[in-house]
Amino acid sequence: MNDLEAPPAAARAVDLAKVYGTGDTQVVALGGVTVEFAAGRYTAIMGPSGSGKSTLMHCMAALDSATAGQVYVGDTELTQLGDKQLTRLRRDKIGFVFQAYNLVPTLNARENITLPLDIAGRDLDQSWFDTVISTVGLGDRLDHKPNELSGGQQQRVACARALVSKPEIIFADEPTGNLDSRSGIEVLSFLRRSVREFGQTIVMVTHDPAAAAYADRVLFLSDGVIVDEMMEPTAERVLERMKGFDGLQQVPEAG
Repeated sequence: MNDLEAPPAAARAVDLAKVYGTGDTQVVALGGVTVEFAAGRYTAIMGPSGSGKSTLMHCMAALDSATAGQVYVGDTELTQLGDKQLTRLRRDKIGFVFQAYNLVPTLNARENITLPLDIAGRDLDQSWFDTVISTVGLGDRLDHKPNELSGGQQQRVACARALVSKPEIIFADEPTGNLDSRSGIEVLSFLRRSVREFGQTIVMVTHDPAAAAYADRVLFLSDGVIVDEMMEPTAERVLERMKGFDGLQQVPEAG
């Protein structure tokens, strides 16, 4: 591939629609979204409450089903898969980082990080594990349980867990939402490094312009459709663009 060719899509959606409810209570969360997430790139998704940003991510990550349209992870179309196949795809090809960390309280940090591999019955790549642990700076905390770790450390455990199975794409839903600014910077810096140094693909939902500035590209959603995108964002440019959404937030939260 030469430098002029675009990288392949790690995930993409074609005319993706998601509707909740029926009749008078119907809410159109996504109104026909077509988008690609390039491999080895960091994309942030932003928009006001109810814009559909989390719904888009959940459909892309096989956590929610689409009402219409297609979703692909690599060359695999999700809408054609059964429950067992979807479970296998989520386990083998997708990493997740959530706002609430989602760590198992009875397991220590090492066990939480290797849990997806243990469930899948896959061998741990010790060299890769050591690289990830060094990158997140958790070498001296691996024997600690979640309640013995700070919020920032818990989220770094969650990031390491997402990376250790070498997924094709990582979806991060407000990964700094529960963190103070210093811990948030640590997590965002790690995600940025995982793209730059490891070639990881990351799609992150965030409401924070400073967090979005760590991405290569920002997608802006409003009322279930993509209305703009920004390459090489800065916090100032993102904030200025978000001001254009003022007054558009009467839609009930669906994303």
